[in-house]
Amino acid sequence: MKKFLLISFSILCALSMSYGQRKLNIIAIGAHPDDCDSKFGGTAALFAKMGHNVKFLSLTSGDAGHQSQGGGALGNRRRAEAAEAGKRLGIAEYETLDNHDAELLPTLHVRHQVIRAIRKWDADIVLGLRTNDYHPDHRNAGHVVQDAAYMVIVPNVCPDTPPLEKNPLFLYMQDRFQKPYPFQADIVVIIDEVIEQKIDALDGHESQMYEWGPWTGGREASVAQVPKGKAERREWLANRMKRRAGNISADRMASLEKWYGSEAAKNAQYTEAFEIAEYGYQPKDEDILEMFPMLKVKRP
Repeated sequence: MKKFLLISFSILCALSMSYGQRKLNIIAIGAHPDDCDSKFGGTAALFAKMGHNVKFLSLTSGDAGHQSQGGGALGNRRRAEAAEAGKRLGIAEYETLDNHDAELLPTLHVRHQVIRAIRKWDADIVLGLRTNDYHPDHRNAGHVVQDAAYMVIVPNVCPDTPPLEKNPLFLYMQDRFQKPYPFQADIVVIIDEVIEQKIDALDGHESQMYEWGPWTGGREASVAQVPKGKAERREWLANRMKRRAGNISADRMASLEKWYGSEAAKNAQYTEAFEIAEYGYQPKDEDILEMFPMLKVKRP
């Protein structure tokens, strides 16, 4: 009788999981603090609001990303900014590793760091960067996540950390690069209800949003254009971020119509998009609906 009850309970648990009633574990992996926030922050906030477990992982400390600061002091500053941004998004964890900014390489050591992180999070979904990008750290972070995609289930790789029983869904976060091929918007999420929360999180990365980013765009002249008051700065940032998130291209619109229906797609203001990687779990449409429960498919 006891054995029958245990089997029945196991079947019920499996059925519950198959209908999306369990908590999902999602890990987004970038090269620098603020990479994941800018590309996935809105969707991450939606997942967190629904009770799912979201982690951001930066493979470097970000200790080179500033025009007048650097080294350990900058790395500590950016780690604190990342922690604040994570709180504002409501995600479970924001980790930054101690690899040096602008020196990230797809070494075996870094690959093992990524494998262990994905396993420890027991990830259902892993988000990474594509390997075509202006920044070598971004390209190499993308390579490392790709290299980890199969290895996370191999027991003899990093045997100190138990392997996953299943391969996660691997996704690429959005970018604007065209070669060798443009980003493909397989999944597009409407983030209208959390756009302000995403902007609040980016506002937490003060060194990047108001100092380093403007400086790279035009040196001191661009920095001088950033407002000094806190409320004014955030409004300035909001205008920039909303322009980006509000740029809904034809391919994104087609994906929105597929997942949300034409009416909701037409009314969408802000989105984030993701491309399904050829590595890892290959989902059907019904799998996507289970793993992205904020999506709504058009009904006949």
